[in-house]
Amino acid sequence: MSESMHILIIGGGIGGLAAAIALQQLGLAVTVFERTPELHEVGAGLSLWPNAVKALDKLGLGEPLRAMGVPNGSAGIRAWDGTPLVQLSASTLEQTFGAPTIVVHRADLQTLLRAALAPDVLRLGWECTGFVQDAEGVTAQFADGQSVRGDLLIGADGIRSAMRTQLFGEQPLRYAGYTAWRGVAHFAHDQLLLGETWGRGTRFGIAPLNQERVYWFATRNAPAGSAAAPDGHKAELLRRFRGRHDPIPAVIAATEATAILHNDIYDLQPLKRWGQGRVTLLGDAAHAMTPNLGQGACQALEDAVALAAGLHAGSSGDAGLRAYEARRINRANAIVRQSWRVGRIAQLEHPLAVGLRNFAFKHMPSNMSMRQFTWLLGHEV
Repeated sequence: MSESMHILIIGGGIGGLAAAIALQQLGLAVTVFERTPELHEVGAGLSLWPNAVKALDKLGLGEPLRAMGVPNGSAGIRAWDGTPLVQLSASTLEQTFGAPTIVVHRADLQTLLRAALAPDVLRLGWECTGFVQDAEGVTAQFADGQSVRGDLLIGADGIRSAMRTQLFGEQPLRYAGYTAWRGVAHFAHDQLLLGETWGRGTRFGIAPLNQERVYWFATRNAPAGSAAAPDGHKAELLRRFRGRHDPIPAVIAATEATAILHNDIYDLQPLKRWGQGRVTLLGDAAHAMTPNLGQGACQALEDAVALAAGLHAGSSGDAGLRAYEARRINRANAIVRQSWRVGRIAQLEHPLAVGLRNFAFKHMPSNMSMRQFTWLLGHEV
């Protein structure tokens, strides 16, 4: 691998920024092209599990990341009346897997990653529409008619990736069968009951953020594209979750109505390949997954570290990309499949099926539930 190599990254999300940092550490020239003209403070909370924290440690960002976190006690999964089904201790997870679990606001993580970039690496307002590659390099083409030449191109442009479409044609997204709301509220942490509450075709999750903020999400089974309630998302959620155990109604009430995000949930059926020649994919562009394991951003961070390792070991740029893909594709695809399965179980709606699910989870031995996490959270890329 030549240190004079120039790598183009399409997409300035978590995965694209992390990849740029990892490649900088190898002494490579890198440019990130983000289509939006500004990086706004959008999004809500992200769970960074031990596998992701270890990846950020390798990027030299573990210490400032830990400073963002807040102490977590016990969390887990509950029935709608608050009855515990699965209990998880943050300290046990950290002792078992060698790193803490940290919940951060997406904007805070994005700010941390941007600050680690060299000057002029990130270019905003550059919408990449395609690429042309040959034996000597690859040229990225942009909506305004400009083009930029590089040695390699990384498509980190999200679930509706234009780079993926050019490589492999249209890949239909798969609707999970449920829609989700997310929000951040200012709420006293000592009043929280952390974790997820599972009902009949609905869920509600709560996690603490710094600055006395709380991240929450809610789901319900619904056809894709269902219209929002006429009186808005907040009013609908207050009706739908009225009477649920504390502090669910209070957390919804404490959230600004205009700050509630709503999205139908999709994933990408696992791909057999991520790249061709001098081009590869990373993050959601390669393996968009449902959020049921909290691994979307975590897997993008693993990708970034593995990409740098593949290029460092590769005798040529395209060989390095293939090494990265070989290291990552089976694990990422397995997590896509497992996250889908967990979502199907969590969103069960028939009363009998829900009762059987809750009974099975409540009576699962604790060592068995911990083993379910080992392959996922114990991994160090």
